[in-house]
Amino acid sequence: MTPGFWTSVQADLVRLQGPNAARRRAVLVAALTRRCYRPLFTLRMCQALDADATWRWLRPLAMLIHRAARHWAGMDLPWRLAIAPGARIDHGWGLVINAAATLGRNVTLFHGVTLGQRDRIADDGTRTTAAPLIEDEVWIGPHAVIVGGITVGRGSRIAAGAFVTQDVPAHSLVVGNPAQIVQQGVLPDVENPWSA
Repeated sequence: MTPGFWTSVQADLVRLQGPNAARRRAVLVAALTRRCYRPLFTLRMCQALDADATWRWLRPLAMLIHRAARHWAGMDLPWRLAIAPGARIDHGWGLVINAAATLGRNVTLFHGVTLGQRDRIADDGTRTTAAPLIEDEVWIGPHAVIVGGITVGRGSRIAAGAFVTQDVPAHSLVVGNPAQIVQQGVLPDVENPWSA
């Protein structure tokens, strides 16, 4: 596997278990035993195999393993998702992320989160689609829904159950349906942050 693969899976595990978890053995144990970590591991494995021409022939097998890991974890986490190192998924049940979404470093996601695309149909019938960009150190609470080609700024917190359809400035606290910014200048909520 590529060095980027090991860096990413170690970063994800540090976010989940703390700084002492970055050893390769700990990564492999977590990949076998941690329900919410396994889909991140297999996602990164699929991406690493896809990027390495020598080992690309193993990608179909990795994709099957990733599909099983997603099923057992109860989440929809596409392997082509652009996701930076240091992702953390807590509980995970019902998590749904569109493959076109982008997630930055040290993002925290809880169960029931939806990061979805929004389709718009123009008067001439042309369709445009867009998915969210989640910047670094964003915390997204249970059952929050973020849709469309919006940006959630660095260090923001999206409260449980929020329905977000507009851009969120950096370091904002967002609550409600429809979502409203109730506080600005909040500190990021990043447990066990990964720093390269």
